[in-house]
Amino acid sequence: MKFLNEEVAKQLEGIFGGMKDDVTVALFTREEDCETCTDTMDFISELATVAPKLSLDSMDLDKDSDKAKEYGVTMAPSLVLLDKDKNYKRIKFNGVPSGHEINSFISSVMEVSGNSQELPKEIMERIEKIDKPVNIKLFVTLACPHCPGAVEKAHKLALENPNIHADMIEAQTFYDMSEKYNVSSVPKIVINDEFEFVGNQPLEVFLDEIEKTQVA
Repeated sequence: MKFLNEEVAKQLEGIFGGMKDDVTVALFTREEDCETCTDTMDFISELATVAPKLSLDSMDLDKDSDKAKEYGVTMAPSLVLLDKDKNYKRIKFNGVPSGHEINSFISSVMEVSGNSQELPKEIMERIEKIDKPVNIKLFVTLACPHCPGAVEKAHKLALENPNIHADMIEAQTFYDMSEKYNVSSVPKIVINDEFEFVGNQPLEVFLDEIEKTQVA
């Protein structure tokens, strides 16, 4: 099954051609109980054919448990982006990043590659003050046009501060997790399993909720 038609492939080739440094996608799959693992593998492999600086490192969630633990991977399929020095950048895609989520995947790849978008000074000052662990879960669906923007913001926060980890979670693929967190609309953002909000909100809203976790 091909995911990219000729026109889209050509567009992506142009976008990925602007990558500054190499990026590795560490893709965790498993042999059993993973209906979308094969599609995810095929999708990322196809993207790599139009992105010379993007490579795929295939891993098994059970057999490569040490790496999974290092990257905080507990679900399959799960994609971890590594920079040119194979450093984990604290951002994950749990579920295939196709549909609208290809936009957040492209954005995150470009950021990890070194094509970083500068944030306003007042935003950076708030991000730099975050000194306690923060976990951001972003529940999305592939048909949601507003979800990629929320994922991009959360991933940007994680890339800017080593205390922040941000995970996209495809709500339909991981239905049990969606039920656990009462996901009824997307994007739903859950911070440290305690604070939550819905929608592609401005970065200031993300920071407002994150800062609640920093109070002693």
